[in-house]
Amino acid sequence: MSTGTGRGTSSGKSTAAWRNWAGNVTARPVRETTPASVEELSLALRRAKEDGLTAKPVGSGHSFTATAATDGLLIRPDLLTGIRKIDREAGTVTVEAGTPLKRLNAALAREGLSLTNMGDIMEQTVSGAVSTGTHGTGRESASIAAQIRALELVTADGSVLTCSAAENPDVFAAARIGLGALGVITAITFAVEPVFYLTAREEPMTFDKVTDEFDALFTENEHFEFYWFPHTGNCNTKRNNRSPGPAAPPGRVSAFVEDELLSNGLFQVVNSLGRAVPAAIPGIAKISSKALSARTYTDIPYKVFTSPRRVRFMEMEYAVPREALVETLRELKAMVERSRLRISFPVEVRTAPADDIALSTASGRESAYIAVHMYKGTPYQAYFTAAERIFTAHEGRPHWGKVHTRDAEYFSKAYPRFGEFTALRDRLDPDRLFGNDYLRRVLGE
Repeated sequence: MSTGTGRGTSSGKSTAAWRNWAGNVTARPVRETTPASVEELSLALRRAKEDGLTAKPVGSGHSFTATAATDGLLIRPDLLTGIRKIDREAGTVTVEAGTPLKRLNAALAREGLSLTNMGDIMEQTVSGAVSTGTHGTGRESASIAAQIRALELVTADGSVLTCSAAENPDVFAAARIGLGALGVITAITFAVEPVFYLTAREEPMTFDKVTDEFDALFTENEHFEFYWFPHTGNCNTKRNNRSPGPAAPPGRVSAFVEDELLSNGLFQVVNSLGRAVPAAIPGIAKISSKALSARTYTDIPYKVFTSPRRVRFMEMEYAVPREALVETLRELKAMVERSRLRISFPVEVRTAPADDIALSTASGRESAYIAVHMYKGTPYQAYFTAAERIFTAHEGRPHWGKVHTRDAEYFSKAYPRFGEFTALRDRLDPDRLFGNDYLRRVLGE
């Protein structure tokens, strides 16, 4: 895996609209660029500024919000990919910002290395994933951004700024989850460790049992998550813990049935049916929630943490204080049961320890995440509005890359360090080269 060295495209007029993965965000930039080096990126930003354009980098478009939307200069990081350096003594890897997580994970595995924790999909670029606060689940190990040891970014004046806990620590405290508001990330140095094995134990469990025993399940497992199927009292749980190995992945037939047929193929059919006949959803949910069977398998981290997600959807996710999870989830279930909503997607629950990143959803507090989804093409607003009302009543913080209606006034109260972030933004990007409508709403003018 090597850094792209091909010629970058010069900034030219753009005629194609850009769309995100979910299809709910569209942008029509006047210019696009695909720089092959930091120098080319710096030049493109200076030209954009001279021409009075805003500028935004886009990754794989996995954000449900308009974080990356621009009507100015669209920056594609396709050539800024690959591993720059592996420092085994320091336990770090420096990677170009446009590298997809799936390529990084595979490359690290070939080197006998791994990230400590990761989310459940790996289609995103590394810079896109960290900029919006992508996370997995963990008792002690936190989000992808919390595993960053240094950052390189190009700021609004075209200069290159590096930061770490020792160098420009004020920038480091904010830029690890920077929403694209502070500069364009060009390289990230992650902490890594020798590759290890995880044993995954997947098991059906009732909603009442998993909520009654949540504290014990959280405490006893390094990584615990579960899915609740609305209109039922059924959940599917997953416990990931370190193992001495050896690898014992699911058999080919089991993997195909569970991960492809049930979780993608049949799930697609079920959701399409539910969209056409909403009244059938509760009955379908009772059947599908019992379709996945218990299984145990062992493999290297990215093959356990991540799974294919081919069914398209809309998503809202909020972080609440961990101690408020069970009450919040029970309120969500009660709301669904007394409503006329018909929900074919399971609700996902994960956790994260407190971290020290200014705008991390886990900043300064242990957190639990509740994610609600709706199949693409079905009306989601009523469900998400009702869920958001519950989440915000419990001091919830929305995932920066997922649907929400919160604004700067809300965030100034939800994040004790919000003013620290906006002050840094004023210093690094006073003219809002990296601004757009989404950032105006969530960060203010």
